[in-house]
Amino acid sequence: MKIVVIGGTGLIGSKTVAILRQGGHEVVAASPKNGVNSITGEGLKEAMAGAQVVIDLTNSPSFEDRAVLEFFEASGRNLFPAEAAAGVRHHVALSIVGIDQTDNGYFRAKVAQEKLIKASGIPYTIIRATQFLEFLGGIAASAADGNTVRLPPVLFQPIAADDIAPIVADVAVAAPENGIVEIAGPERAPFNEIVARYLKAIGDPRQVVRDPEARYWGGRVEERSLVPLGEARLGRIGFDEWLRRSQARV
Repeated sequence: MKIVVIGGTGLIGSKTVAILRQGGHEVVAASPKNGVNSITGEGLKEAMAGAQVVIDLTNSPSFEDRAVLEFFEASGRNLFPAEAAAGVRHHVALSIVGIDQTDNGYFRAKVAQEKLIKASGIPYTIIRATQFLEFLGGIAASAADGNTVRLPPVLFQPIAADDIAPIVADVAVAAPENGIVEIAGPERAPFNEIVARYLKAIGDPRQVVRDPEARYWGGRVEERSLVPLGEARLGRIGFDEWLRRSQARV
């Protein structure tokens, strides 16, 4: 099976490409580095030729509200006609749990991306993942006020990239759901507690404060905004195991 991975050289993309190739599939790791650009349309026709599946793992280089919306809209406008022309039978996209429950610019852009997918006419599966464990440092930085990190006391269930990629690969070779699949890590705990564990583990002296008024990337969140509300596929790598692996790679 020929599978095109848009964003195939990124964190999740590179892992997904490796898994699919090990499974015997013909995989195109598409990215601007390799002459395939979903924003300009460059190289899409050639990359898509003969493809049965496209996995969209693109991510905007900017988190500014307008820029990220324009990124996903432009990407969709180029991807779907190219996929339709090539006869692609399954479009898989990685999205985020809770994007329709939290009001921030990035999440609004992901909602817009999902709407384009559903309207494309191409059979699809949207994989909504909880936040990556790999992003804990960035999340702490975004919520920092000097030596204090202020986070809302909502539930959090982050997932490791090494758990996401196998699920993406598995979904890609299965029949389209024409719907949403949610995935999450195996451990659920208050947001502030997980980030505090992370900072302590890496020797970061900043104090994590539970603040009901704190926002998440500018948006208000409720207790269950960032975790799956129903059935979800769970990863196997817990926080301690992920930390051990990540520190071993340093």
